[in-house]
Amino acid sequence: MNEAAAAPPATDTVGPFTLTPLPYAEDALAPVISRKTVALHYGEHHRTYVEKLNDLVKGTEFARMPLDEIVKRTAAIAARAAIFNNAGQAWNHHFYWRSLAPKGGRPGEELRKRLDRDLGGYDAFAEAFTKTATAQFGSGWVWLVFDGGTLKIVTTSNADSPMARGITSLLTVDVWEHAYYLDYRNRREEHVREVVDQLLNWEFAAQNFGAG
Repeated sequence: MNEAAAAPPATDTVGPFTLTPLPYAEDALAPVISRKTVALHYGEHHRTYVEKLNDLVKGTEFARMPLDEIVKRTAAIAARAAIFNNAGQAWNHHFYWRSLAPKGGRPGEELRKRLDRDLGGYDAFAEAFTKTATAQFGSGWVWLVFDGGTLKIVTTSNADSPMARGITSLLTVDVWEHAYYLDYRNRREEHVREVVDQLLNWEFAAQNFGAG
C-alpha cells in the first residue's frame, strides 16, 4: 500500500508520501470516537509520522519505494529504526482509518463462516478481540489477520504490524492512548468494545481477505 498513491493529497505535506484524506468526515465516528479525538489523532499524530518519514527518506533509496515495501525492508534493521517507526505508523494509521466506518455493521457471509470456523463465531470473536486489545501492554495495535489459511487475532507493539512479516491484515484497532484517552480516559476496554460493536468496517475486511 503506497499511501501517496491511495488518494489525491488533501494537505500541504511535502514529499513522496502524503496524508491522504479520511474516508469520512471528522465527526462521522461520533459518539464512539469524537471529532476532537479524530482531529488530534489524524491531524496531528498521523500527520507527524508522514512528515517525519518524508524528512528521513529524502535523498535515499526509500524515497522511491511504496510505503509497505519500506516497512518490510526496514523492520529488522536497527540502523533504520527511525524510518521503520515512522513508515510503520504511517501505514498502520492509513489502514486503521479504513478499518472503521460510521455504520460498521456485521461481516458478510464468507467472513462470517470463517469466523464460525476459526474463532467460534462473531460474538466469540468480538469478545476475544476486545479482551486481546485490552491486555496489550503499553502502546500498540490489535489485528484480525488471515495467516496460514486461518483467521487469527494478534497484537503488535508500537509501529509493528503483521504486514511487516508478510501476513494479511483484515482489520485493526489502535490502542495507543491518543486513540481514545480524550473520550474514555483510561477505559481502553470500553472504547474497544464500542468500536467493535459499532464501527468495524467489514466491507474493508472482506476486500483485504479477498486480496490475501
